[in-house]
Amino acid sequence: MTGSLRNIWVRLLLYPGHTLPTAAAPVLVGVGLAVHDRVFALWPVLAGFLGSWFIHVGGVFADNHELLRRYPRVDEHPELRQALRSGTLELRHLKSATIACFLLGVAPAPWLVYRGGPLILLIGVVGVAASLLYAAGGLRYVRFGLADPVFFLMFGVVAEVGTYYIQAAPAAGNVWTRWVVPEALPLSVFLAGLPVGALVTNVLVIDDIRDRAFDRVKGWRTRAVRSGIRGSRLQYLSLTAFAYLAPFAGWLWLGYSPWVLLPLLSLPLAVPIARAVMTRHTTEALFPMTPRASMLSLLYAGLLAVGLAL
Repeated sequence: MTGSLRNIWVRLLLYPGHTLPTAAAPVLVGVGLAVHDRVFALWPVLAGFLGSWFIHVGGVFADNHELLRRYPRVDEHPELRQALRSGTLELRHLKSATIACFLLGVAPAPWLVYRGGPLILLIGVVGVAASLLYAAGGLRYVRFGLADPVFFLMFGVVAEVGTYYIQAAPAAGNVWTRWVVPEALPLSVFLAGLPVGALVTNVLVIDDIRDRAFDRVKGWRTRAVRSGIRGSRLQYLSLTAFAYLAPFAGWLWLGYSPWVLLPLLSLPLAVPIARAVMTRHTTEALFPMTPRASMLSLLYAGLLAVGLAL
């Protein structure tokens, strides 16, 4: 039933098919690198993942809260508007859920910061700020077309660095004797996750194509608004090509074994999604592509993690 309370909160707000895979994908890459370097630590990884996922979900809740509050005449989410009108959903409940998610997200922070030192604190602050600013902050970087590079950096670099560092830094000695432990920041941790960042950014590109008419009314200068659907489609293809060429660079130039080519096994799943993005343009036709692109990023990351570990 579309209007049921569970359906509203799970399918329309929590959106686990979208939020869980994109939160887990960069963590898997950090785990793969840690296994390869023999510094894997389970509990910090689990704590960091749960914290990042709750912050991610809190950002989604905040995004919907601000859309419903600031743009009451933009019918971007008709089911949510109907729930507001019927009283099934209230903005104050959505705001409370947002606060609860951020509180749960920062709950592991004291232990993680104690374990990882000042750099983990900085990464956590950056993650919370990026999530809030996406929808509810004063800068609202999405208005100025900056969401894509922010997504790419957060999911392609920052999350991997944090995941690896929280495992590797304690093994290098007392993390509080220096601001950064260089031994826990190899070059590979900055490069390995870039293709995953590209695929996660593609999830946002699909959303931008799907919602371009609404974003134009709201004044959000996404690429789909600024360059049209053709520009976004070119961006999608470019990011996909980068993701599937990157393993070859890792093998030929960065010294990884041929196992790093395992993500190519996900290519048969990437092709139909890309075909849909190239040929479809309506909201209804593109809506199923978002969770499929999210799952693609998770599968790719899992294969890449195995390849790195081996």
